[in-house]
Amino acid sequence: MEFFAFDEAYLQRLRDRDFPTEQHFVSYFSQLLLIKLRSRLRSSQAVEDIRQETFVRVMKAVRNPGGVRSAEGLGSFVNSICNNVLQEHYRSSSRDVPADDSLPDPPDKSIDLDGMLVAKQTREQVRQVLSRLSEKERRLLRAMFFEDKDKDEICREFGVDRGYLRVLLHRAKQSFRVHYDQGVTRGRLGAEQSERN
Repeated sequence: MEFFAFDEAYLQRLRDRDFPTEQHFVSYFSQLLLIKLRSRLRSSQAVEDIRQETFVRVMKAVRNPGGVRSAEGLGSFVNSICNNVLQEHYRSSSRDVPADDSLPDPPDKSIDLDGMLVAKQTREQVRQVLSRLSEKERRLLRAMFFEDKDKDEICREFGVDRGYLRVLLHRAKQSFRVHYDQGVTRGRLGAEQSERN
């Protein structure tokens, strides 16, 4: 990626809401912000939210008299705004609401052993079904649903475009569904047979 030298004329065009300049600005900094944020956040939605909020704040500061004084410092300004938004995100996602002493203590909840057993059985079924799928289908479903990877990243990993990714995903889900249904049917038949014996 080539680095761009910002000058006063560029900054003035941003202040004047020049559309091609705004497009260039967003395109240029989107790549840099995505690299930075993807290395710090797991959720692609959080990455996008922080990126958008960064642009909103930067544009507001650019158009505010005295907000951005030097075009040469535009890159570091965008970076510092992104850092601030990122810190706010960390604080808001880890903030604990203090307990209200006037509220009664919550009722004691016993451990739901049946629920835990059902969850464990479901996890085991899913693991068994995944083991019956092809390696490609397993990798695709794991990347999409367990690792929560960005679709563009999955496209690069599999060497496909978005349109074909949908086809692959549809096939993998269909294959999973067929194997899962077969396992459930076999389980039901086995349970019925053991009841008869």
